[in-house]
Amino acid sequence: MIHSAHAASTDTPYRVRLDDPQGHVWHVDEPADKGGGDTAPNPLQLLLSALGACTTVTLQMYAARKQWKLERVDVQLQLNPEGTPASGNLIERHISLQGDLDAEQRQRLLQVAEACPVHKLLAGEVRIHTALQDPAQP
Repeated sequence: MIHSAHAASTDTPYRVRLDDPQGHVWHVDEPADKGGGDTAPNPLQLLLSALGACTTVTLQMYAARKQWKLERVDVQLQLNPEGTPASGNLIERHISLQGDLDAEQRQRLLQVAEACPVHKLLAGEVRIHTALQDPAQP
C-alpha cells in the first residue's frame, strides 16, 4: 500500500488543509502566539498524535489476536519535555494498559509498542526528497 497525503495553504494564515486519496480531510494550524488561529493541532502535535494512534491500534490488534483482555490503551506523548537535547530529539511515550493482563502480557505489549509502524519510521533513517513542481501541474 502506498501512503500519501496532500497539504495546501488556505485563506487563513498558517491553517493548512490536509487530505488523502480516500477523501479524508483534516487541518493543522499554528498557535495564536505564532500568528495562527489555533484552530487545529500544530504539525508537531500531529506527528505525536500519529505515534500515539499507531501505538494504540497496534496494541489493540495484537491483544485481539492473542485474545487477551485489553480493555483500554492510553498513550501520553511529549516532545523534548526538558528542552531540546544537545543532539537529536526525544519523544517520551507513557503507555497505560487497562484490562485483566498479567505482568508477562504487559511486558510483551510494551515490546509490541516498539514495533508499531510509526515508531519504526521515526526511529529509523528517513530520507526526504523535495522537488519544485510546476504550478500548472495538478
